[in-house]
Amino acid sequence: MHVAAYQVPEYRLDLDAALRQLTAALPDTAIACFPEAFLQGYLTSPTAARAHAFDLQSADFSEVLERLAGVEPTLVFGLIERDRDRLYNTAVVVRAGRLVGRYRKRHLLPGEAIFSAGDSDPVFELDGTLFGINICFDLQFPDGVAALAAQGVSAVLCPCNNMMRPAVATEYRELHQQMRQRRAREAGVWVISADVTGPTDADRVCYGPISAIDPSGEVVAQVPELTEGRIVVVV
Repeated sequence: MHVAAYQVPEYRLDLDAALRQLTAALPDTAIACFPEAFLQGYLTSPTAARAHAFDLQSADFSEVLERLAGVEPTLVFGLIERDRDRLYNTAVVVRAGRLVGRYRKRHLLPGEAIFSAGDSDPVFELDGTLFGINICFDLQFPDGVAALAAQGVSAVLCPCNNMMRPAVATEYRELHQQMRQRRAREAGVWVISADVTGPTDADRVCYGPISAIDPSGEVVAQVPELTEGRIVVVV
């Protein structure tokens, strides 16, 4: 099964630009994975996040799904979800304009206090292949990938958003990759990440790089730092 992952700009509060990127996903791939909070941008202000969050049962989100109906790959992308009075940092799985399922980020950073933590590790199936999802900071912990591996997944897709202040981004420049390699080796599964790239302003930067890491922990595909692009691997 061909899986693509994308390293693209953060289209903060530009829904049309995010949807254009999603609809441009390579048609000859089975799955296309995009970054964390991709639909609205990584919003941690309570006011902004609530104003732009999507209820997945709402008419507004149905309109989003309609715009994705003609996309051939199964899409995995991040968004800010509203469920009654709670907000979640969520990744959705969308196939032919239909919501297949969702994963809610389980491990939250101190700056993500506006979100509630997820409490499950769902597994998704496509053409006989099982995959699961972790979101960014989740990968700092072995439990999520291990729980998915125990359910028989071949790959863990990882929408990320590592837009950070320059000093922190530099500190974690190599550590992100090392941590992903560790998770892949521990669980014996593919770990495939998507991320944003470039500066959003003078104060923040995301180097990437996104990568596909095989079950032995080897990086088999990667997009260069600060470069828009995609990787495609067979899992």
